[in-house]
Amino acid sequence: TMVWGRDSTPWSWYFKETNQRYPHSYQVWRPQFDQLLLENSRSNGVDVREGHRVVEVLFDGAKATGVRYGSGNGALSTVHAEMVVDASGQGGLLARELDLRRWDPFFQNLAVYGYFTGAQRLPAPDEGNIFIEAAGHGWLWNIPLHTGWASIGAVVDSPRGQEGIKKAGAERFLKAQIAQAPHTAGMLRDAEMVSGPHVVKDWSYVCDQLVGNGYVLVGDAACFVDPLFSSGVHLALMSGVLAAAYVTTALKDAELGAAAAVAYQELYFKEYSHFREMARLFYSSNLAAESYFWEARRLLDGAGNFSPRHAFIQAVAGQPPQGYERAVLDQGRAPEDFLASVKEVESFRAGRRARVEAARTSPDTGASPLIHSVPRLAEGVRLERKAVVGAGEFLWGYVLTTVSQPDGTPCSNLVARLISTIDGRTPVSQILARMADTGGSGQEAQIRQSVLTALEILYVDGTVEELQGL
Repeated sequence: TMVWGRDSTPWSWYFKETNQRYPHSYQVWRPQFDQLLLENSRSNGVDVREGHRVVEVLFDGAKATGVRYGSGNGALSTVHAEMVVDASGQGGLLARELDLRRWDPFFQNLAVYGYFTGAQRLPAPDEGNIFIEAAGHGWLWNIPLHTGWASIGAVVDSPRGQEGIKKAGAERFLKAQIAQAPHTAGMLRDAEMVSGPHVVKDWSYVCDQLVGNGYVLVGDAACFVDPLFSSGVHLALMSGVLAAAYVTTALKDAELGAAAAVAYQELYFKEYSHFREMARLFYSSNLAAESYFWEARRLLDGAGNFSPRHAFIQAVAGQPPQGYERAVLDQGRAPEDFLASVKEVESFRAGRRARVEAARTSPDTGASPLIHSVPRLAEGVRLERKAVVGAGEFLWGYVLTTVSQPDGTPCSNLVARLISTIDGRTPVSQILARMADTGGSGQEAQIRQSVLTALEILYVDGTVEELQGL
């Protein structure tokens, strides 16, 4: 639930509006949640050593070979490993050693936060929601926890925040920010801070390289984006799953492991970039307050490179009306080039979808006119053999690369064969005949329907440039 955009009226969006499989998220108490993850690792055979601190990653030339760590008594020990996974968080052990970290100039923010008891919650059915309120010089969060506590934080411009904290102290500074947010202040009228305040500054960064010889970076050690959408745990868990698959693959097959390293970095950067673009867009679209904080974070037309072929535009245009990526369209004032590009992509897809619907079944023959059309791929469409994520490891597979998706999208063997068969001369009827030959007995009808459905999808999103004769 947010106060953000054109006016001061709270508005909400829900996971269930865009994802029926995962209709909600969880607010977790991190000490307890992290301990659960640690104990799960221990129960699966991991040698967990609490009270120890890694101080250095060991290298033999360019290859990471292990770590040096200290125990509670101050003694240093070493342990060697085939692969080092850096999960050191914002401390960024390898990032510091190898000078990999690059700070994000757009998000030069500072957060001061604490934990409160007695905070009011939002009215039902939103009482479990995170509440975010834009204020004069930044924004505030209110995250209800199952313990009865609430995490309350204020995000402000970093240099100005540091100056304010130096003058007033962190607690008085936080209270001053809360006073500027009427909804948050009302919810904290009878609340008391029981932990904190804590200060974190200049947190947004990304590392140049996430995978190297004998090592891989995960979670906050790899990158961190502004906390507006609470993406940290999501990125950490996603990268943990991907890194486990990468390590498994690299230790089994050197050639596939090298391809998996590239795929890991591409997949992580793609997810990180999506959250970053979304946060930049939300900052730029807020009109609830005018101040240095908001003006400095406003994207001028053209500054975001929001062309119709931009991957983020393609994702937003694919969201249903309630999608959180699209909330900025209704609640704020996005850059004109962003709005125009989304509209262009949506209009393009709608026109093609209508054309397919109209031609799907001929009233005269009962057959789809699609059968007689000749498909032609758009410029820049390529089919590449790359490492793709399987069940706990990377496998060789096919990735469909387009101008708007340069990193590629994994596709099935059927779609890969369909793409490789499209040459701009062969009609769909002949493509179906060729593909049906590869199926087993009795599968012709299923293959035919799957190919036609895939062809329609590829045409609507522009991968297939034209269906000549349709």
